[in-house]
Amino acid sequence: MNTAALIAAASVLLGACAATAAPAPIVQSQAAPLIRDGVAVSRLTIPDSQQPAIEVGVWTPAQAAATPRALVIISHGNGGDYRSHHDTAAALARAGFVVAALTHTGDNWRDQSRATDLVGRTRQLSVLIDFMTQDWDGHAGIDASRIGAFGFSAGGFTVLAAAGGDPDLNRLADHCRANPGFYDCRLIGQHAGTMKDGAAAPRLPHDARLKALAVAAPALGFTFTKDGLSKVTQPVQLWQAGADQILPTPFYVEPVRDALPVPPEYRRVEGAAHFDFLPPCSPELAAAAPMICTPTPGFDRAAFHETLNREVVAFFKAQL
Repeated sequence: MNTAALIAAASVLLGACAATAAPAPIVQSQAAPLIRDGVAVSRLTIPDSQQPAIEVGVWTPAQAAATPRALVIISHGNGGDYRSHHDTAAALARAGFVVAALTHTGDNWRDQSRATDLVGRTRQLSVLIDFMTQDWDGHAGIDASRIGAFGFSAGGFTVLAAAGGDPDLNRLADHCRANPGFYDCRLIGQHAGTMKDGAAAPRLPHDARLKALAVAAPALGFTFTKDGLSKVTQPVQLWQAGADQILPTPFYVEPVRDALPVPPEYRRVEGAAHFDFLPPCSPELAAAAPMICTPTPGFDRAAFHETLNREVVAFFKAQL
């Protein structure tokens, strides 16, 4: 994840406004679904009221089920898109889940114009759930009482907030006074609105339909207090990279772990760096985005993803 947007993201809660656009029609499939290894993958574009249309990827088991399936939605980190966790999505679909991942409007690799829009991020998750359970052409095959979410980095923050979390942005000032050399705090200085009084910030949208959360390296974890996470009572699987150079210990994962009212399934991955939560890169992506693709010395990202995906699947099977 690009930490610039992590910290700048707080400013949206202090009044940042989103651009508007005419609503777009639903495009159920812009190409025939690609079927590979028992998984069908489709790219869709869905309307978001007066906001720009949202790009969505949907992974489903290739064979129809006799009974409705659970749904898992995925929120990527800053600068990603719906494909950022394609291997986890495919693993979940092979295990029988319907998976929908969105490209966050204005916070993706093509467009960073709304990278500070945390309110928009959380709201978009609800728009996606609405679409998948009401308007998607396969919505009859979804059990709307069994919905989970996976989020990484800024997506981890998004999922926690959508599930009921209320961050205390007043903590940003103390955090950066104590850690002025942190990369995120240096970036805060570039965004004038970020350090303003967070008391006037609107509460992030919540969605009670989320029943289980898998959260990896959540951004702005230090803004969550016990009171702020008191409503996040869903089962949580919480992942930490032991050598996270973007969101270093003990300021991001540990505050979330310790503030959750129900102890999470906590997984600390020794030797892993922040971007090891992203799947191994293709040669083309590695050439274009070395920051997220450069191998972590002594760490096998591919082997780790076999474990990550297996445990995420097991978690959602148990909880949904």
